[in-house]
Amino acid sequence: MNRKGRAERDGRRGESLAALWLMAQGWRIVARQQRIGHGRGIGEVDIVARRGRVLAFVEVKWRSNRAALDHAIDERRLARVAQAARALLPRLARPGDTVRIDVILLAPWHWPRHITHVWQP
Repeated sequence: MNRKGRAERDGRRGESLAALWLMAQGWRIVARQQRIGHGRGIGEVDIVARRGRVLAFVEVKWRSNRAALDHAIDERRLARVAQAARALLPRLARPGDTVRIDVILLAPWHWPRHITHVWQP
């Protein structure tokens, strides 16, 4: 398997682990791997989760070591998530919901790091 294939496999595994972790924290997974648009206008959300009146669009980043997580998320990636979140809101949000974008950072042998409210759509 080439490097890109391994990265894709590890990323999907990370998304599955993040979904399990969220469910253990009382979240309900509403959607996964939501992609909006085409070409350069693509926005993507790894996980959409709900807990009560909070709807979270979650970006998941998996890295091979914890130190690499410090640089895993940037403004450009969050903007793509926000773009997709705006497009998905009419379908997934309910009146009165608090909507936010979160990030879950994962590395082998470390607990997930859940960062809330990284971006407000």
